[in-house]
Amino acid sequence: MTLAASVGLAAPAAARETLPFRDPALSLDARVADLLGRLTLDEKISLLHQYQPAIPRLGVKAFKTGTEAVHGLAWTSWGDQKIDADRGTVFPQAVGLASTWDPDLVKQVGKTTGVEARGYHSTNDERMYWGLNLWAPVTNLLRDPRWGRNEEGYSEDTTLTAAIANAYGKGMQGDDPKYLLTAPTLKHYLGNNNETLRSTTDVQLRERVLNEYDRQAFKPIIAADGATGVMSAYNLVNGRPSAVNPDLAVGGLVRSWTKKDLFNVTDAGLPESLAGPGTDPRWNTNYYPDFTQGNAAILKAGNDSFTANNRDATITVTAVKDALAKGLVKVSDIDAAVRHALSVRVRLGEFDPDGGPYGKIDTSVLNTDASKRLNRRTAAEAMVLLKNSGKALPLKKGAAKKVAVVGPLADDVYTDWYSGQMPYKVTPVDGIRAKLGAGATVTGVRGDDRITLRDVRSGKYVTGGSGASGAPLAVSDAVPAATSQFDVTDWGDGIVTLRNAANGKYVGWNWSSFANDQAEPNGWFVQQQFALEKQADGNYKLRYAGYETHETWFGSGNYVGIGEDGRLKLTTKDDAAVFCKKTLVNGADVVAKAAGDADQVVFLAGSNPSVNGRENYDRPSTNLPAGQRTLIKAALKANPRTTLVLENSYPTAITWEQEHVPAIVWTSHAGAETGNALADVLFGDTGPSGHLTQTWYRSDRDLPSIVDYDIIKSNRTYLYFRGKPLYPFGHGLSYSTFRYGRPKVSGSGANVTVSVPVTNTGEVTGADVVQLYSHQRTSRVKQPLKQLRAFQKVRLGAGRTTTVRLTFAKSDLAHWDVTRGRRVVESSTYDLLVGASAGDIRQRASIKVTGERVPARDLGTTTLAVNFDDYSRAKLVDESKASGTAVGGAAGAWISFADADLRSRPAGIRARVAKAGAGTATIEVRAGGPRGRLLGTLTVPSTGGKYTYQDVTGRIARASGRQDVYLVFGGDVRLSSFSFTGGR
Repeated sequence: MTLAASVGLAAPAAARETLPFRDPALSLDARVADLLGRLTLDEKISLLHQYQPAIPRLGVKAFKTGTEAVHGLAWTSWGDQKIDADRGTVFPQAVGLASTWDPDLVKQVGKTTGVEARGYHSTNDERMYWGLNLWAPVTNLLRDPRWGRNEEGYSEDTTLTAAIANAYGKGMQGDDPKYLLTAPTLKHYLGNNNETLRSTTDVQLRERVLNEYDRQAFKPIIAADGATGVMSAYNLVNGRPSAVNPDLAVGGLVRSWTKKDLFNVTDAGLPESLAGPGTDPRWNTNYYPDFTQGNAAILKAGNDSFTANNRDATITVTAVKDALAKGLVKVSDIDAAVRHALSVRVRLGEFDPDGGPYGKIDTSVLNTDASKRLNRRTAAEAMVLLKNSGKALPLKKGAAKKVAVVGPLADDVYTDWYSGQMPYKVTPVDGIRAKLGAGATVTGVRGDDRITLRDVRSGKYVTGGSGASGAPLAVSDAVPAATSQFDVTDWGDGIVTLRNAANGKYVGWNWSSFANDQAEPNGWFVQQQFALEKQADGNYKLRYAGYETHETWFGSGNYVGIGEDGRLKLTTKDDAAVFCKKTLVNGADVVAKAAGDADQVVFLAGSNPSVNGRENYDRPSTNLPAGQRTLIKAALKANPRTTLVLENSYPTAITWEQEHVPAIVWTSHAGAETGNALADVLFGDTGPSGHLTQTWYRSDRDLPSIVDYDIIKSNRTYLYFRGKPLYPFGHGLSYSTFRYGRPKVSGSGANVTVSVPVTNTGEVTGADVVQLYSHQRTSRVKQPLKQLRAFQKVRLGAGRTTTVRLTFAKSDLAHWDVTRGRRVVESSTYDLLVGASAGDIRQRASIKVTGERVPARDLGTTTLAVNFDDYSRAKLVDESKASGTAVGGAAGAWISFADADLRSRPAGIRARVAKAGAGTATIEVRAGGPRGRLLGTLTVPSTGGKYTYQDVTGRIARASGRQDVYLVFGGDVRLSSFSFTGGR
C-alpha cells in the first residue's frame, strides 16, 4: 500500500465538500462543532494520538503532530525513524536568532520556516511525514549556561524571550487573520532547564519564581497569540509531573491567557514515563500504577495529543477506553481534546476545498535565493563582537594577502540535533577565501594532534580502513601507516574525537565494533566520543565516552579492549587495553607555523553541538577546552594579529582570552551561510550588531547547582547576580560608537515611555541595541538589581541622530505578592536605566508610580503554606495528584512569613497537615527567626497517607506587634495551610 492510500487521500469529494465543516464561509466554531458531531466515539479516541488516522467515510485525511523547527525546518519522524529535512534553510541556532535582538528579522525567519514546512507538506507522499504542527519555539529560560539545550532557547530574560519567540511564532503562523501557515507549539511547559535525570527531576518553583519567571516564559507569547499550544515537559514541578499540571487544563491558567483554542501535546514518550512499573526508575516516575490512570490524568490535565509509543496508537487508545469504562474520564473530556485538535486543523485550511490560502505552496519554495540571502543576513546580525582592542577589527582586505584560518572549526559547519541537513554549507575558510578573492592566500589548519596508539601487549598499532566507509578498528600494523594515524580534537571536559588520517572519518562505536566510518559526531546516541586516560606508567587507556554511556542501562563496559581476533571491543576498565600514545604531529606547532606566516590570523574555537551538551546531556562546566586554549596561545604568540571567533551555543568562561586576545567574536552555530556571514562581519561589509542574551560568567564558581531553580534566593541571572560577569547580559560592540542623550520620561497613563536621542559618533554606519531597564528602589521583597523592560535595534549612518522611544506598561512592574497570591505594583520610585547592556548604563531617569502598599500579613485568615517569604530545606510537594501545592518539611526545615500583624494577640494555631509514616512529628511556631522565641508547638500524628490531610490545633504564647513568623518542622510532615486563632 502506498502512503497516499494509507492516509486516506482517495475520497468521493463532491458530496463531502457540501458538509458544513468544509464550508469556509461558516465560523470556526461552527465548522469544528459540525465535524465533531459527525465522529463516532471510537473515531474521536483515535484522534488523541500523535498519528491521527484518516477517517475515509468523511474524507478526513490523516494528521500528524510534531515537525521540529527550532531554527528552520529540521526533521520529522515516522514512527521511530528520524527523517531529516535536507532541501531547506538551516538558520542560526535559536540562541543565535535571539542575539540579533531584532524581532522583525526573526519573524521573517519564522515565515520562511513555515513556508518551507508547507513545501515539504505539499505532496501526497510527504504530507503525513511533514505535519504542519511545528514543535517550536523553545521558550524555557536560559537561567543556567550549562543546560544541554541552551542552543534551543533564547535568553535568560523574560522580555527578550517573549519578543523573539512571539516574532518567530507569528512568522510561522503567517499573516492571514483567519488561517494558519503552520501551527507552532511552545516547548516545554514548565521549568524544563536541566537534562541530567530530566524525567525524574522535581523542579522546585516557589510562588515568586513560578509567577515572575517561569510562567512568564510562556504567558506573553500565548497572550499575543504567538503560538497555538504548548508541549508538556518531562520533569516534575513541585512534586507533580508536568504532563498533569492543572495549568494546562480546560479552564486552567494557560488557556485563560488567550481567547483562542490551544492544542497541547505531550513531549515524546512522556505518557510512558508516568506509569507502569518495571522500567528504569530514572526515567519512569511511576506516578500512576498503570497506563489507564496515567492517560486519564494526562487527558484531564489538558493534553490534547499523546506523543507515545511511536506510530502504535493501540496502547493510548486502549488506556483511554479503559479509563472511560471505569469512569476516570468522561466523553466530554475526549470531546474537549478533539475539539482543540480539529480547531487547529480547520485553521490550517485542511478542510477547505482548495486547502486554504496556503494550500498551493509547493516544493519550489525550498532553498531559494531569497532564503539564502535572509540566512546570510541573519547569521551576520546574530554575531556578537565581544572585544575589539585597538580597533583590531574590521580586518582590511588590502592588507590581508595571507590569512591563516585555524582551529577546530576552521573548515567545518556543524549541525545540531534540531538542525535540518544543509543542502550546501559555507565554512569559515570558504567564506574568507571568497571574500578576499584570487589575490589572497587563505590557509585552513585545524590544529589537531596526530597520534598513533600502539598496543603495549602485542606491539601492534590500532588501524582503521582507508576507504570511504572505513573498517572495523583492530591492532594489526607493525609500522604505522596512514590508516593507523588519528587526528585528536579536544572538545573539553576530557572528551576527544578521533579522525582517521587515511579517510578523514571519525571513529565511533556501531553497536558491534569500532570503525572509522562517520562524517561527524551525530545521532541520538553520539558514539564518536573518547577519553585518553593517562596511566601511572605514562601509557593510556582509552575510555569510550559515547553519549549512551550517560544512560543508566549501558553498564560498566565503557573502555576499549582488544578481542582475540585483534579487533577493538568494549570491555571494563580493569580489562581495558593499554596503549602507548605517540604524537607524530603537534597541532600547536602547526598552528604556530601557519599563524607566523600570515598577515592575519582568524582562530575558530568552539564546540561540536553533538558533543558539548545537547538534549539529555548537560555540560559539566563552562570552561573552554584546554586543548583549544593551548592552540589559541600558540597562534597569538606567533602572530599578535589574531582574532578569536568563538562558535558555540552558550556562554563560555574565556577569561584568559578576554585579557589577551585583541578581538573576539561570538557566534552560535550559524547554519549554511556561516562562512559568508563571518567574512562579512570580520571584513566590515556588515557591521557587528548582535548582543548577548545571557550573562557570561568568569568561572563555574559563579554558578550554584544546575537543579537550583530559585533564581531569587541563589542570585541567578543578571536580575540578581551580584558578582562581576565576564560579559554582562545585553553586551555587544560595534565598529562604530554611540552617544545617548538625556532621556525624557512620559508616564501619565497606563504606559511609561522613555525617549532618548541616540547619535552615531563613529566614522561608519552601525547598529546598536538601545536597552531600557528598571529598578524598584523600595519594596517589601527582594527585587531585581535591574530588569529589561523594552529595547530597540537602531541602525544609523555616521554622525546621524535619531530619537528612540521605548515603551512598557506600568503593570509590567508588578511582582508576585505572596501575602495575597496575586500580582501587585507597589508604590515606589522606579529608576529607568538606558544603556547598551545591563552593565553599560549610559543614562538614568526615574518615575514615581502610585500603586499599592502591601499590608502586613494577616495570619488570622487561612494562609497557604506555599505562600511563604523564605525557606530552608523545605520542599514543595503535590498536595494531591490532581491539584494544589503543599510544603513538605523534614527535621530542621523551616518556612517564614514576614511582617505578620500579631496585634490581635492570637492564642492558638490550626494547621491542615498530612503525615504518611507512623508516629508523630512537630511543627514549631517561632518569632523572629528559626531559632527565635518559641511561641508554640503543633503535634502532628500519622494521617495514614501523604495525600490524607486533617486539621490539627495547638496553643501558642501570645505575641504582639508585627513580627516575622517561622514554622520549623520536626519530622516528615506536609503542610497545606494554617491560621492563627483566638485573638481579641
